[in-house]
Amino acid sequence: MWGIIVAVFIVRGLLPTVIVWATSPSLGPVGSFFATFSSDPAVSTIVEKSKPVLLIGAGVYLFLLFLHWLFDEKKEYAFFLERFIHRQAIWFYTVASILLALLIWLAVHANPLMAFSAAVGSTGFFLASGFKKGAEEQERKVLGSAASDVSKILYLEMLDASFSVDGVLGAFAFTVSVPLILLGNGIGAFMVRYFTVKGIERVRRYRYLKNGAMYSVGMLGLLMIFESFGEEVAAWIPPLNTFVIVGLFFVLSRRALKQIELVELQRGGS
Repeated sequence: MWGIIVAVFIVRGLLPTVIVWATSPSLGPVGSFFATFSSDPAVSTIVEKSKPVLLIGAGVYLFLLFLHWLFDEKKEYAFFLERFIHRQAIWFYTVASILLALLIWLAVHANPLMAFSAAVGSTGFFLASGFKKGAEEQERKVLGSAASDVSKILYLEMLDASFSVDGVLGAFAFTVSVPLILLGNGIGAFMVRYFTVKGIERVRRYRYLKNGAMYSVGMLGLLMIFESFGEEVAAWIPPLNTFVIVGLFFVLSRRALKQIELVELQRGGS
């Protein structure tokens, strides 16, 4: 119960407000909180003007998240190219640095605040990535140690909060309306916990679903970056991108699962 309250109402609720405040400092902390739930056209105009700064920072974060998965993380290979790129994991930081330098150079000419936001997005990614890596390595030690239950709960909440950042930033690709972001991320948090408790083993059988999710994240990051430079991205493109990419990898997963079941059936028959 406390996990739901912290994950949904504190992390996923307050973080979007903090982001709006950071990109629209003229509103102030209190003003930013009320602005996120306001229908005042003047407030909407302020938030809309800050949208490029918000989008490029979040876009850089998400695209680096995708590149890190593509180069460095263990995965089920849906395509040969994934295996090849994974073998070149040492090049992740080189590719990320070159892309970031190019992006900041372009952003400086458009809006210096956009360049700063891109740098903040990359810094946020590497901080979160480092925390996640260390946290995942320590998770088994903490849960298996003699630490108090309160300490274990606090530790898991910190770990959950670090993963919540990805979902909140990705939500800005769909809307800058914080109430909608809060609603969407809240539903997402409940669904994740439901599948974790009820059907995690069944979900794991679809071996390429994470691939689809990460390619979708990469595309969302690119769309956010393009939009930050003034390119028009229709509202239906981000959800269609997610639906098509995840759907494609779901089909690939189903096909692979059927092949495995067929092999097991043949072995059982022999």
